[in-house]
Amino acid sequence: MPRRAWTAKDERDYEHIKDSGLEDGARLALAKEIAARTVNKRRREEGRTEHQRTQGTGTPNTSLGERKRDELYNTAKDLEIAGRGSMTKALVTSDPVEARLVPLRRI
Repeated sequence: MPRRAWTAKDERDYEHIKDSGLEDGARLALAKEIAARTVNKRRREEGRTEHQRTQGTGTPNTSLGERKRDELYNTAKDLEIAGRGSMTKALVTSDPVEARLVPLRRI
């Protein structure tokens, strides 16, 4: 069963959604993924996740310029970068060389 922070209701919802996907003919892996994403979306909307405004820190394969402001903020928060609240997306992504270093540097 996935996730340590899920409630018993989340677990029941996950199983129900997964079983519905399997009945509709989805592969097991796809049914599990859809069920987990659905339950996590509900948890996020209810404010029961660490990153309440977005879905975390974005895809690591996308450039910083393609990520949303909230995803950049969450990355900075995870890295404990000081002054992240006053940073703007334009500031973080203005210089391509600097932008690659921002997530690595702790201020």
